[in-house]
Amino acid sequence: MARRDGGTQRPKAAAKGTDAVEPVDIDTVALDAEARQDIAIERKDEGKPEKAAHALASMLGPAFVAAVAYVDPGNVAANLTSGAKYGYMLVWVLVVANCMSVLIQYQAAKLGIVTGKSLPQILGERMGAAGRFMFFMQAEVIAIATDLAEVIGGAIALNLLFGIPMLLGGCIIGAVSTLLLFFQGGETHKVFERLVIGLLLVITFGFIAGLFLDPPNPLEVAEGLIPRFSDGASVLMAASMLGATVMPHAIYLHSTLVNDHFGKGTDRPGVPEMMHGSRIDVVWALAIAGTVNIALLVIAANSLYGMGGTDTIEGAQHAIAHVLGPGIGTIFSIGLLASSLSSTSVGTYAGSEIMKGLLRVKAPMWACRIVTLVPALIVLAFASNPTEALIVGQVVLSIGIPFAIIPLMRYTHDREIMGKYADGTVKHIICLIVCAVIVLLNLVLIVLTAMGKA
Repeated sequence: MARRDGGTQRPKAAAKGTDAVEPVDIDTVALDAEARQDIAIERKDEGKPEKAAHALASMLGPAFVAAVAYVDPGNVAANLTSGAKYGYMLVWVLVVANCMSVLIQYQAAKLGIVTGKSLPQILGERMGAAGRFMFFMQAEVIAIATDLAEVIGGAIALNLLFGIPMLLGGCIIGAVSTLLLFFQGGETHKVFERLVIGLLLVITFGFIAGLFLDPPNPLEVAEGLIPRFSDGASVLMAASMLGATVMPHAIYLHSTLVNDHFGKGTDRPGVPEMMHGSRIDVVWALAIAGTVNIALLVIAANSLYGMGGTDTIEGAQHAIAHVLGPGIGTIFSIGLLASSLSSTSVGTYAGSEIMKGLLRVKAPMWACRIVTLVPALIVLAFASNPTEALIVGQVVLSIGIPFAIIPLMRYTHDREIMGKYADGTVKHIICLIVCAVIVLLNLVLIVLTAMGKA
């Protein structure tokens, strides 16, 4: 077929990033350009702009799916324990952590938008077979640790709501989350996004409802914005809260979500337009997630401060029901259930993309679901206190965070990969500072846990 000159081309930055790794199929590029030109001519004949303007709403969604990871049961446990033990003192930790998360998630989205590839895929292209396998193994351990907290949280919610035994509850969570995953990818991907966003709204209402019944003193909350610690244990708690906030699998996944959001044959916006939409998407989504996390801490500080037994999710729920009424306790449990279902689905989705990018194997989603679900069910079956597994899970997550954020910051500064969209020097320095703070705090958590002080 004859090729046309003057057809639209891929953004130079994306082409430059991909050309360094694999050759471009000239025929594919020419056919793509011809198709785009035909569409432009058809739109012009109809009196429409040659390129469709993309409404902002059409670009929202990926960050909201990723944001679910920031309101999972691990966050619930860390924030409730912090508020009940230290009052409002560590509110500032959540604010700082949320600001860091906005930067990190936008960087992940930017990498995916510019390159058209996921972070695991780019990592896989730059590693040998042994390196790819080792990196995958640590990422898979992180996925299992993540799912551990999410399945246990859902089992606890079903036990609190309906008295269902923990093991059976875990099986139910696994089954329902697998059904959600059938909507992921292809023509039904937008349905999957809407289901997850709907669950995020349920989470938001379920976890902030208590604030309306027993509103806190705004001045006392504001005092929590002053950075400070009371003792070594509060430093450990801050590190645990940060470890629960920055989620490695959300970083891996977001670079995929921004591309999966637009199905095959869909007219995609240009790179600058997508980056602008992604900024708004990330800020709005993580503003909601951050509000939920702060609300959990504030509820615990205002209504549960100094009460015993609030260091477990069940104990905190019973305390909430006792202080604020059984209705609020039930709403909280519903929010916890939605948190579990959405976050465990997103976690499995992330695990599938990690496998595809690093091992170049596209396993069925149900198989990925089984791999991460079975360890959680074993813990529910044999552990005397499954909620203690949440602590172990947070430590494992802390180990995995550097493996996600260090390559991300490196690649978004690499002009060979990002072209003209590479981070400038000032932004790169800010990213490195954020990276160093997160890694340092998580190392503190790991060391103190190993010393038995956690």
